[in-house]
Amino acid sequence: MNEITLPYHLLIPTIISILILTIFFIKRKRIFRIGKWKWFWISLTVFFAFYVFIVGGATYDDIYAQWNSNRFDLNQDGFFSGNEITSEQQEAMRNLISDTGRNFSFITGLIFSGIIAFFVFTFGKISELIKKKKNYTQQRV
Repeated sequence: MNEITLPYHLLIPTIISILILTIFFIKRKRIFRIGKWKWFWISLTVFFAFYVFIVGGATYDDIYAQWNSNRFDLNQDGFFSGNEITSEQQEAMRNLISDTGRNFSFITGLIFSGIIAFFVFTFGKISELIKKKKNYTQQRV
């Protein structure tokens, strides 16, 4: 087989998300303090964390599938022939070729991470409103 190629459509979003999470980590005291934007930043952090796991996992799976397939090319000519074709080699090629889920993970990752982040934001805001209402009623008594 050929050398391992990096899936840039997966690698670039992963690197960008890791850089954004690093910036959030460095500036965490400033952006996660109590305020009206607190739950926005928390949900944005959750979004990028889930996105890194989804797209980063797909990147890893793609590189591993290429490496696993390359193991069976014994004479390193880029083709499978003769004794190189085994049931394990066919399974490795099937895993490499059946990559629709990995290739579209940057899109499905956006959707899934967005849904999770939306629920974190919504439940955070609701809990904040409940606490404010509880404190308001306790102060009136």
